[in-house]
Amino acid sequence: MKFEDLQLSKSILTAVSEEGYTTPTPIQQQSIPVILEGRDIVGCAQTGTGKTAAFAIPIIHNLHRNIGTSKRHKVIRALVVTPTRELALQIGESFETYGRYTNLRQLTVFGGVSQVPQVDQLKRGVDVLIATPGRLLDLHKQGFIDLDHLHTLVLDEADQMLDMGFVNDVKKIVKLTPDNRQTLLFSATMPMQIRELAEMFLTDPTNVQVAPVSSTAERVEQRIYFVDKSDKRNMLYHLIRNEKLDNVLVFTRTKHGADNVVRSLRKKGVAAEAIHGDKSQSARQRVLEAFKNNEVGVLVATDIAARGIDIEQLPFVINFDLPNVPETYVHRIGRTGRAGNGGVAISLCGLDEAPYWKDIQKLIKVDVKIVEDHPYPWKEGEAPGTIATPVEQPKNNRSGKSHGQSRKSEGSKKNKRRWY
Repeated sequence: MKFEDLQLSKSILTAVSEEGYTTPTPIQQQSIPVILEGRDIVGCAQTGTGKTAAFAIPIIHNLHRNIGTSKRHKVIRALVVTPTRELALQIGESFETYGRYTNLRQLTVFGGVSQVPQVDQLKRGVDVLIATPGRLLDLHKQGFIDLDHLHTLVLDEADQMLDMGFVNDVKKIVKLTPDNRQTLLFSATMPMQIRELAEMFLTDPTNVQVAPVSSTAERVEQRIYFVDKSDKRNMLYHLIRNEKLDNVLVFTRTKHGADNVVRSLRKKGVAAEAIHGDKSQSARQRVLEAFKNNEVGVLVATDIAARGIDIEQLPFVINFDLPNVPETYVHRIGRTGRAGNGGVAISLCGLDEAPYWKDIQKLIKVDVKIVEDHPYPWKEGEAPGTIATPVEQPKNNRSGKSHGQSRKSEGSKKNKRRWY
């Protein structure tokens, strides 16, 4: 399949071609036709699969076809809600790129910066709004955002919005939109809470899933070091120095932990920076640019901040702390080995993290190389081999409802969608 086969407008095809794309990715092939038809969708896809374009391109097509030439005052027709500032900016760039030959107006709003320029543009009218939940609700409360004419709502990185505590904000936002909207929900993982949200907010959705969660792990060279917890910082430096690692993304569980790792590395002469929620927007952008330009060799991040990091050629990922959610491990290591490039994922497992490693192995079903020859092993008698082998897979947890079932009332299902 080629992009030309999707019957997209010439304006979009020209923009896509100029970006060097000819063949849609699997998530794009499955999602774009469904969205063009105006149907709801639940999409499960990892970072780097082309997910943003999978919803941005058909939204631009529908808007451009139906209202793109209208000279009347512009109202918000499409809303994309995403958890972090970085993701919002990247999504905004995608809409700008693929819609460059249309006259659609798009705006990205998020907190941490002055709302004045955002309000000024809202007053001039926008077709597509990309927003983080807090700033969106704040501007709506002040009367600057009207969602009464919304046609398409996108909930992006839904699992991360749950992790960040935005579930109530998301519910409030959905209530502000028309019942006959089109709703698109995308998530890197699909835990039961996300399925329940889909049943609440979506009408007879089409389910699209690409690259099963374990497949990412199969494409990356993985190693694990069973390290005494008190020696992890020394072990990290040992790896960076002895293996001459550069352009390394290090994951910690907490913001405090990220700062401590950075301080430890800097004392040893390693150029390291941290990126997490306590950093200002300008600081985060500055650090990320420095890392991309190889001015900083090691970037230490929490999972929340890392969701907005999109680096095409990232050779090394190190799990300084193992995540307590197995899918998060897959998401982390999926940041390396992308686009056919090689990648190495290294994990440091403390004794207290042994249960996390068991859960990860259940999910990925991959034999990970255990490196025993290093200077900071677990204390004598704490044999890592006892927890390093995969165990039997748990039975599927079935809720009794299919993913496509909806709890919406029959009345709302009968509301035919239209362009306002």
